[in-house]
Amino acid sequence: MNPGDIFTYFDMCQQEGFALQRGMNFKSGFKPSIILMSLRKNAPYNDEVLDNGKTIIYEGHDIQKNYSEGLNPKDLDQPMYNPSGSLTQNGLFYEAAIKGKKNGLFEIVKVYEKLKDGIWTYNGIFILKDAWIEKVESRSVFKYKLEINEMNQIEEVAEKNEIEHARFIPSSVKNEVWIRDKGQCVKCGSKENLYFDHIIPYSKGGSSLVTENIQLLCAKHNLQKRAKIE
Repeated sequence: MNPGDIFTYFDMCQQEGFALQRGMNFKSGFKPSIILMSLRKNAPYNDEVLDNGKTIIYEGHDIQKNYSEGLNPKDLDQPMYNPSGSLTQNGLFYEAAIKGKKNGLFEIVKVYEKLKDGIWTYNGIFILKDAWIEKVESRSVFKYKLEINEMNQIEEVAEKNEIEHARFIPSSVKNEVWIRDKGQCVKCGSKENLYFDHIIPYSKGGSSLVTENIQLLCAKHNLQKRAKIE
């Protein structure tokens, strides 16, 4: 699996081995944590991508409706603890980030981004570098800073000669390409097993930051192309 791969929700869950029913999935230990993000219009949380995709500022999640006592969760502080006293996903990620800053053992996080309903793209592996709580209007929300793990990305794809996938394609570029290419392979029109492909590979100087250098390819045509310049 490489950054830029595109999945249906079902395939994404199959890839991870469980149903991703929430946006924050803390799995400390040998398995990386997983977050689902969105920069789409009307997304429920204010996620941000900075530094040309190298940094994500991820917003924590609201109190569950069944715990909000009939109030609008958007009017309430995002919770650190569940009613039982255990840490929420907010709390688990927050504590991991603070511990990482102290001991240098940072939590590894896999990031998926929603392109449209039922369609997701894999953004790669990030490091949870920091967390804090800030006031947004009248309530407190969690913020998490994740930085791309560039060495890990390169190691992931080096054997496949696909170093161009090691660079994060900004969300705005992916969304424009998805619309322009109509959610299908530009070579054959397939809508299955799609990938965001660099027309001029990153390893040969191609940019990840412009739509003109990114296209949708199916698995067959992506494998045929590899790192060749057409």
